[in-house]
Order: sequence, then C-alpha cells, then structure tokens
Amino acid sequence: MSKKALIVWGGWDGHTPKECAEFFAPWLREKGYEVEVSTTLASFADPEKMAGLSLVVPIWTMGQLSGEEEKGLVEAVKSGAGIAGFHGGMCDSFRGNTEYQWMTGGQWVAHPGNLLPEYEIRITDPNHPITKGISSFKMRNTEQYYLHVDPSNHVLATTTFNCPDAPAGHGAVMPAVWTRTWGKGRVFYASFGHTDADFKIPEALEIVRRGMLWASR
Repeated sequence: MSKKALIVWGGWDGHTPKECAEFFAPWLREKGYEVEVSTTLASFADPEKMAGLSLVVPIWTMGQLSGEEEKGLVEAVKSGAGIAGFHGGMCDSFRGNTEYQWMTGGQWVAHPGNLLPEYEIRITDPNHPITKGISSFKMRNTEQYYLHVDPSNHVLATTTFNCPDAPAGHGAVMPAVWTRTWGKGRVFYASFGHTDADFKIPEALEIVRRGMLWASR
C-alpha cells in the first residue's frame, strides 16, 4: 500500500506556490507516494483525508485557517502524519493561527534587504540524516528570513545576518533549517525556497527532499 502525501498550495503568488507544488509532486510519486495536490485549505478539515496521510506539504503564504481547518491539520500531525515545508509556504502562513505556529516552530518577521546577492547556510548538525554529507552552501539572489523561532527546535543549519537594512539584527545567527515533533508527528522546515529557482542549488534541494522523507510517517 502506497504512502499518501497531501500538497496544499495557494496564498501569495510571489512565492511561486503552483510551480513548487508541480516541482515536488512528481518526485514524491517517484518515491512511492500517492500524492494529492489541492488548492483549497478546506482539505485540512476533511477528517477522512487527513487520517490517512503520511505527509503534509503546505505551500501557502499568509492566509487564514478556519477553526476546523487548523484543528484538522494540527491533530493530523499530532496523530503521526509528518509536515514538511519551506520559506513562506510554511512559516509565513496563517499569522492568526497560533497553534499552527506552535506546531511549525517559527514565524516570519522580516527579510532585510529583500533579494540578497548572496548569503550562507551553515550546517550545524552534520550527523543528522537530513544534513549528513552536505557542506555549508550559499543561497543567491533570494530572501534571507529573520524569524521568531521556538527554542525547542532541533536546529540543523543557521544563517548569519549582515545587512545595513536591519541594524538591530546585525550579526544575528538565525536558525534556517530545523526539525521538531508535534505529538507523534515529525516537523521539518527550511527557511530558503523563496521561489522554485532556489531549488536549482543542489544542497537546498537535497535538504528539502530529505526533510520530506524524514518527516513522513
């Protein structure tokens, strides 16, 4: 019996949610998943659908979950489904839904300097299965996320801010890739992935792919 993955995309178009969904769905199918791609948050409020999932991939910047949608998603993860996402598609989402934010472990605050020519993602846990064998690498022409993060996250990689547009955050070392648990479920997040172009960087792509597999039930 194949594992089931649900990708839900929408929200702000600037984060190329459709393109990202179309990029990752075929790969998950190659890995043996039965993949449903949805464009409605109402999917999260379907108890039968959520109960059978191995993995949820949210790609939805901003927006708002209804009470039933939030409960359906967080309870599915608490019961053992994994959730894996990146950039604003997971942690600049549903700003009014605090239990969702607690589950994901972080929330976007700013991206000082907007599109930066270059910044570094530094691997801090080289022994985790998501990052093993991957060296620190550079992201280019993309956003560097400043986040409020949960201190209970298991941080796999960080990034350091060096931007005159954010003097208060200058020199801040910010978690950029982390894992955590929510009940019986596993949570994975990477702060890069502003658009699908970010995944042309092999290390960024590999980390997110491994993160999805690691989180999956």
